[in-house]
Amino acid sequence: MRRFEGKTVFVTGGATGIGLATARRFVLEGAAAVVMGRRADVGEAAVAELEAAGGRALFVRGDVASEADVVRCVDEAIAAFGRIDVLVNNAAMSTSVDFVAGETSEWKPVFDVIAFGTYFCTRTVARHMIEACVRGAIVNVSSINSYRALPMTSHYNAAKGAADQLTRCTAVELAPHGIRVNAVNPGFVDTPMSVVDGENELETDWFKDIYVERRKIPQARAGGPEEIASVVAFLASDDASYMCGATVPVDGGLSLTF
Repeated sequence: MRRFEGKTVFVTGGATGIGLATARRFVLEGAAAVVMGRRADVGEAAVAELEAAGGRALFVRGDVASEADVVRCVDEAIAAFGRIDVLVNNAAMSTSVDFVAGETSEWKPVFDVIAFGTYFCTRTVARHMIEACVRGAIVNVSSINSYRALPMTSHYNAAKGAADQLTRCTAVELAPHGIRVNAVNPGFVDTPMSVVDGENELETDWFKDIYVERRKIPQARAGGPEEIASVVAFLASDDASYMCGATVPVDGGLSLTF
């Protein structure tokens, strides 16, 4: 199935993890993929992988927290492929911060990437879609943490909550232009972000005990990046043509037992 033949997808944080799996899925379904990220070496390696799979791909170096970078990268993508049909807001970062003892400076980078990054990219690409009369799709990669609570992650959870609300609000505002906005909300996924202080949390005894043995995750395992990518592709495709402002959990059932 090649649902995106002749289309272009723009993926932020697209060089690793869910972003790379998403770019790969779109390429395999016929799209050209633009990967935006901050590290040139990782980005170029991702593009080489996508091209080796038979796809057309471009790496654009920039920081989603910078509106100027976003505008420049979107312009580069349009110059290369003519248009953007799908935007995937995937770039994110996470740290551990104590709510009481933590500093404001520890919150800002997370909000800049997740909340403002989603805002900058969505607005910039939407302006292009409207001007070019592209009936496009925007998919935000959020998290089940957007509506659940954990200690030491209030900044990350609040930023993801903002991303969910941006999904709903922009879905309403952009629908008259033929642009659909939806979000996917992953749970535990085996990506580079799973590594905290040099340790992969998915390989720890506490994860295996609580989430696997005791089946806090009903499916008793973490997800793979490609499993999130498949839902992103669905939401961006015509198969989801009547979905507007949805936030879809893809978490092995974790949000049912959280």
